[in-house]
Amino acid sequence: LNDNPSYYKLKLSGSVKSPKLNFEPPFLMLTPVPLDVKTETAISIIPQDYLRQSRIQVELPEFELEGGDRIYPFSVKFPEDQKIVLSSDGTNKELICHISFRSSRPVSLLGNIFFIDEEEN
Repeated sequence: LNDNPSYYKLKLSGSVKSPKLNFEPPFLMLTPVPLDVKTETAISIIPQDYLRQSRIQVELPEFELEGGDRIYPFSVKFPEDQKIVLSSDGTNKELICHISFRSSRPVSLLGNIFFIDEEEN
């Protein structure tokens, strides 16, 4: 460097951490309720390895009934916010999410609710 004929060799190493979401509890089972009565529970979403702010979007399952009608019996609410924020200590703040179910028709369902960040993870 600076016309010095000496050569310097740098060796760099690192690891790539993909952002991910963990859930507590890891799966959800809602109690049976009478028709048109809402059942609800809260879950914690624990973001890991997010280096910048992101916003969580939710895809809810659609179900087709015997007569061909389609229903969306699940709903999701974030009482505080659905933004993933990086704290000053380098960790991500936990998010609280309320998941509810209500149906005016008798159903028994098994489905997935997808939580997706702005980069479609």
